[in-house]
Amino acid sequence: MIKKEYNVTGHIINVSFNENEVDNIFEPFLQILIKKREEKKERLIVFLAAPPGAGKTTLSLFLKDLFDKKETTFTFQSISMDGFHYDNAYLRTHTITKNNEDVPLKKYKGIPESFNMHALNRKIAELETNNSVQWPNYDRTLHDISKETRKVDADIVLIEGNYLLLDRGGWRTLKDYADYTVFIEAKLEKLKKRLIKRKQLGGGTSSEAHNHYKQTDKINAELVLTESLPADLKLKLTDKGYFKCT
Repeated sequence: MIKKEYNVTGHIINVSFNENEVDNIFEPFLQILIKKREEKKERLIVFLAAPPGAGKTTLSLFLKDLFDKKETTFTFQSISMDGFHYDNAYLRTHTITKNNEDVPLKKYKGIPESFNMHALNRKIAELETNNSVQWPNYDRTLHDISKETRKVDADIVLIEGNYLLLDRGGWRTLKDYADYTVFIEAKLEKLKKRLIKRKQLGGGTSSEAHNHYKQTDKINAELVLTESLPADLKLKLTDKGYFKCT
C-alpha cells in the first residue's frame, strides 16, 4: 500500500493506492503517454474527466509523483480546470433559471454554467501553441479564484476536471485538443459520502453539506456520468475506493 498526503487547493488530503493499481493501471498508462509524446514530438495534452468526488485531483497528483521517478527526458504536470470557475462576484450578479425562477449562479456553483468555458477553451488552445502558459488556480480555502497563477511548460500536461468530456454545446469541442482521454465512473452513493465529507472539510455544517449535495453535487455527478463523451481509458472507482479498468 502506498500512502500519500497532498495539499489540494488549501486542504490536506490523505490517500492510498495499492500495488495492483500502480502496476496494472497507472504505470502502463504513463508508458502510453511517454510513447505518444515521443511520436508527436511536441506537447501532449491529456484529459482526466470524472464526476465530483471521484478522486481525480489526488490521482493526477499521484500520477505526477510516479512519472517523476521514471527515467525519461520528458516533463509532466497535472493541472485543474477549477481555476476557470467564474469568480464569486460574477456568480452573485448573474443568474440562471431554475424551476421558472431566476436565481444567482452562486447558489448552484459547480454547474457547467458557473465555469468560463470560453476562457478554458482559449487557454487549452494556448497550450498547443505556446511553450509556457500561465494557468489560473482555484483556492478552496477562499472558495474563489486565486490571484496566483501557475506556469505550465511541461512536455506532457494532464488536465483534470468534471466537464472536460461533456457532450454539450461548446464543451463538446474541448475534446479536439486532447491527445488522450481518461474517464472515471463511480456509483452515486460512493460519491455522496465523499462529497459530503469534502464540504464539511471546507467548513460547512452537516446540514449544509447534505443540502449542497442534493442541490448541486448530485446533479453535477449525474450529468458527468450520463453525458460525457467516450474516453480512451475508462476507470471505475470501486466501493473500496480503488480504481480498476472497465
